[in-house]
Amino acid sequence: MIVVCGEALIDFTPSRSGTEPGYLCHPGGSPYNVAVALGRLEVPVAFLGKVSHDFFGQQLRRHLQANGVDLRYLREGAEPTALAFVHLEGGQEPCFTFYGERTADRMLFPTDLPVTFTPEIQALHFGSLALVLEPIASTLEELMCREQGRRLLSLDPNIRPALIADRRRYRNRLESWVERVDLIKASAADLSWLSPGVPIEQIARQWLDRGSKAVIITRGAEGAVGFLPGGTRVQVPGISVRVVDTVGAGDAFTAGLLAWLYRKALLHPEQIKRLRPAELTQALSYASRVAALTCTRAGAYPPHRWEVEKG
Repeated sequence: MIVVCGEALIDFTPSRSGTEPGYLCHPGGSPYNVAVALGRLEVPVAFLGKVSHDFFGQQLRRHLQANGVDLRYLREGAEPTALAFVHLEGGQEPCFTFYGERTADRMLFPTDLPVTFTPEIQALHFGSLALVLEPIASTLEELMCREQGRRLLSLDPNIRPALIADRRRYRNRLESWVERVDLIKASAADLSWLSPGVPIEQIARQWLDRGSKAVIITRGAEGAVGFLPGGTRVQVPGISVRVVDTVGAGDAFTAGLLAWLYRKALLHPEQIKRLRPAELTQALSYASRVAALTCTRAGAYPPHRWEVEKG
């Protein structure tokens, strides 16, 4: 089983009501999307985070259940649900406006963490707002430190610059996570904000030197590239589809990557370190297909396993 740790919120995506502009609400949050996508890909998955007692919080809970996500580590709070309004511009990364002060997703404390995980838990995935906003950021950092070396740790920073007040402090904190996790997936947009003008290969090699065992960089329509220790570099092209929107595509890619590793019994730090180039190429190709299918529908709506594997 994979445990996905982080925030759950409601995304409002652009739509129209007759002739007037409007928004549709969808369950969201990067880690939440990863958990849902893994459930649809028929991978045993649980979500570790906090949702509200309010209407939106219950919607988030029901959506997890409907997609086969285990709720044993889900906590509830009286705080409201965080909201995110999505702004889409053709050919660009989605932009988000967040309303999340003292919301339930942020209020995860060390006392909310399980004392231990059962042996069936093979991997923990971390990422996005949950590693920026307090107190959940420090709570998950504590969990990351505690579980390092016990099971595979995966990270997608999924950076939202509007919520990062101090770039240098965030970058330093990210470097400490890099030293602890086994698998990193980031987007080219993430790296451009972190280190403007620095080639992605240079950043990937630095992260490998600091202890990560595999680094994957997604590049939108241009596909994805993966790096392993010892100089291995593999690249897969993008998949051409009719794009409706790209919200959740990166999360779907992450889920596809983890799902492929799970099915090949490679979801272990030592196995990741020994990945062969052909295996990494297959993993990236599968993840790219999951992401491409997500782009063909509105909102973060990842495909089911049968959709990915048909044809």
